[in-house]
Amino acid sequence: MPALNELYQSIRSCRKCEISKARTNAVPGEGPGNAEIMFIGEAPGFHEDQKGRPFVGSAGQFLGQLLKSIDLSREQVYITNVIKTRPPGNRDPLPEEIVNCRPWLNHQLAIIKPKMIVTLGRFSMGLFMPGKTIGQVHGTAVKKDGVLYFAMYHPAAALHQGNLRGVIESDMLKIPGLLAGLKKENALIEAQKGREEEAQQLKLL
Repeated sequence: MPALNELYQSIRSCRKCEISKARTNAVPGEGPGNAEIMFIGEAPGFHEDQKGRPFVGSAGQFLGQLLKSIDLSREQVYITNVIKTRPPGNRDPLPEEIVNCRPWLNHQLAIIKPKMIVTLGRFSMGLFMPGKTIGQVHGTAVKKDGVLYFAMYHPAAALHQGNLRGVIESDMLKIPGLLAGLKKENALIEAQKGREEEAQQLKLL
């Protein structure tokens, strides 16, 4: 998609943050421009920085398994991160780095227009569900402006805390039902709008 390719070029040439000086590659994101589901992680790690692709390390392998559990592949979803450059030593993203990268993420959302956004980890969740903790809201969804926001632990959490693996797997299994419900709800809303417009036109006759 030309619009995404142009955006990727802009991201790769961005030098707003100090961390851009040390990166091997920026990691814009990848997936189809018409993806129904967008997964948003935290930041690229070592392997992502080397390859310029999101979620290609151990956490990415687990994400691939999670997608397979709901009959999806990486090629069917869009995957990106809150920030597009690896922080030194894989530290947490700094507030100013998140602010600097936010326009890139907003642009991706505007181009792709996903029906469902899955936040992976607390930094991603914090952009869309401020004031909450991941422990409170993981496995739950909120709908805003016709888009469903679903919070999950980051796949990397399962690699550090084995007890979270089952939680993450269980939360992932909720996605197909939630997406189907959203589509049905949106279809009903559109049908109601159509009926109201038709009734309005009849009044004008």
